[in-house]
Amino acid sequence: MTDIKEIEKSLIKKYRKEIWSPFIKAIKEFELISEGDVVGVAISGGKDSLILAKLIEELHKHGPVDFDVKYICMDPGYDKENLDLLKHNLEYLQIPAGIYDSKVFDISETLADGGNPCYLCARMRRGFLYAKAKELGCNKLALGHHMNDVIETIIMNVLYAGNFKTMKPRLAAQNFEDMDLIRPLYYLKEEDIIRWRDFADLSALDCACTVTKSSSSHTRSEIKKLIAEIKKDNPEVEKSILRSAENVNCDMVLGYQIKGEKHSFMEEFK
Repeated sequence: MTDIKEIEKSLIKKYRKEIWSPFIKAIKEFELISEGDVVGVAISGGKDSLILAKLIEELHKHGPVDFDVKYICMDPGYDKENLDLLKHNLEYLQIPAGIYDSKVFDISETLADGGNPCYLCARMRRGFLYAKAKELGCNKLALGHHMNDVIETIIMNVLYAGNFKTMKPRLAAQNFEDMDLIRPLYYLKEEDIIRWRDFADLSALDCACTVTKSSSSHTRSEIKKLIAEIKKDNPEVEKSILRSAENVNCDMVLGYQIKGEKHSFMEEFK
């Protein structure tokens, strides 16, 4: 096991270029954390949420902005093995998190009734986290989505849903007043998070779902393979996909939507 001081120092020193700098870039560029904020950090027990918790902890201890943090672990119904691993990782990384029961796995499986429990589970998890963050006095909820999550979501929407949508680094919660969702890992690459995980000697949770335990996300896996294949000829493909969401030219698209209202290029001829 790696010493906790070395793990914490590695975020700012050893992996400064790959982890700390892109983390701070996102915080500053998108104004994710401000003076007086109370930030709820959602911890699933996976590598992404664990590094998120440690990064925000370091920013809280050493950063120039005065804010407070609440570390929130939701237990959706983990089996004993996964729950023990989650508790071990929190203790190992010295993250002072509360673990809150939600029974999301059982409820989503029942409501899905043979449908897609993953979709329901994701929505219910998000709702539970918002509610718990609100209860704890938070005005922001931080999630551990990284750059690869963002670009894979863009491609999945284009290829499978027939639309262009991305993950925003910050958005206002629809059903929770005065609550923002933030994604501080927006510029971090998954491969760099994996390197840190291995350096820290972490055995992090994956999905840990008790309902679809033997399956993985086939579609996202295929998108990962596709991007990796293109990357062989175009090493900058990930950055290009990420930037595409910043450079949408509405003059050259057939249709777009703003605040729920659809528009067509035909409007310019009327």
